[in-house]
Amino acid sequence: LFNRICETEDYYVTRTEIQIMKDHAKEIAQCVRENCMLIEYGSGSGEKTRLLLDHLENPLGYIPIDISLEHLEETAAQLNHEYPQLEVVGLCADFTEEFTMPSLSTTTSQRVVYFPGSTIGNFDKDEALSILKDIFQHCQKGDGAFIGFDLIKDEDILLKAYNDSEGITEAFNLNLLNRINTELGADFSLDHFEHKAIYNKENKRMEMHLVSRADQEVKMNKHRFTFEKGETIHTESSHKYSIEDIEFLAKEAGLTLAKFWTDKQEHFCVAYLTI
Repeated sequence: LFNRICETEDYYVTRTEIQIMKDHAKEIAQCVRENCMLIEYGSGSGEKTRLLLDHLENPLGYIPIDISLEHLEETAAQLNHEYPQLEVVGLCADFTEEFTMPSLSTTTSQRVVYFPGSTIGNFDKDEALSILKDIFQHCQKGDGAFIGFDLIKDEDILLKAYNDSEGITEAFNLNLLNRINTELGADFSLDHFEHKAIYNKENKRMEMHLVSRADQEVKMNKHRFTFEKGETIHTESSHKYSIEDIEFLAKEAGLTLAKFWTDKQEHFCVAYLTI
């Protein structure tokens, strides 16, 4: 469902980030030394990864980290085939928790983290700060990270992106209730909830909610939850940044915003942070 969201006309994030990577690939790659190790947080399908790998000078190692084993194995196998000189070692893990970074058999010149897709925006500012610090725990002086940040923009653009006309975001949001039913033994009726996305201007974030259509009770194993009509479950946040916000966040983490690239409309930013 998320892959389908990324392909909708209303959801600008993925295609904008890909265009930035295409337009500035050579300059982006020049930030990285020859014979590097690339570490990707939330590797997914690896489409944007290829844009980076194609322009790096003789990358020797690639460590994709993803919570989905199926996605991880598929991406790792494909990249291993496409880049035979690259040592690919996948790690199935939740990067918000502690994990041990895999080692490579090859000595590399530099560790470079790739964290695309504005995933960092799904965390509040304190959590984002903690993630940045955790990322650079695995790095040393001279290492860096390319991180995608969705920028503050016109509210209408944001609302369309999270309420796409094809209804795929709605299906994605409601699918959480399916997952809860399947994995936690609940009895949510999807017909009794509706998708709603709003922009919280004060907190600079889009919020996704599931709104109860009626007074109702839901069972989950031995637990019972009551919902009043109009009450919402806040399912996701996606924080939006200014360049000044990114620079401040980097400084808070003890990092430097060395370079950044945006699209012409300044809808999205790929930032290069260094330690």
